[in-house]
Amino acid sequence: MEPDTKDWTWVLELPCPDCGFDAGAVRPDDVGRLVTAFTEPWWQVLQRSDARTRPEPAVWSALEYACHVRDVCRLFEERTRLMLEQDAPTFDNWDQDVTAVEGRYGEQDPSTVAAELSAAAESYARGYDTVTEPEWARTGLRSNGSEFTVLTLAQYGLHDLRHHLHDVGASPAG
Repeated sequence: MEPDTKDWTWVLELPCPDCGFDAGAVRPDDVGRLVTAFTEPWWQVLQRSDARTRPEPAVWSALEYACHVRDVCRLFEERTRLMLEQDAPTFDNWDQDVTAVEGRYGEQDPSTVAAELSAAAESYARGYDTVTEPEWARTGLRSNGSEFTVLTLAQYGLHDLRHHLHDVGASPAG
């Protein structure tokens, strides 16, 4: 599979033409609720008989996307925590394609992934419950120098969660 080298930070300024999500319009009070809405449908997606099947050789299966979404929840929770605990931390580079290969995404058990994704999403969503108004503006840096605030990182992460539901033909909960 070709690695995705596209810089997706543009989704903070424009609605995504594929999934329709307007990440930049998300308010702090909506973040936790949207994490939940964009992750709950994975239980049903992973029960599909073709969850392990790639629709095309270069397109992840629903199972592989679910593993990625689980890991996005974990990673973004960790990065948010770093931003709240440290002044302007720099995040390590994360290569999602290497993670998928090394984690053998396509060989994982769908039921286990569903449970892990649910737990990761719940923890990620809960992490926003205690963010205070001034903390939403705290910053962190991606390894390429892109600066995020707690809010823009949340918005960016929410787009990822929403977009992958679109990739597998599922709709948000609620």
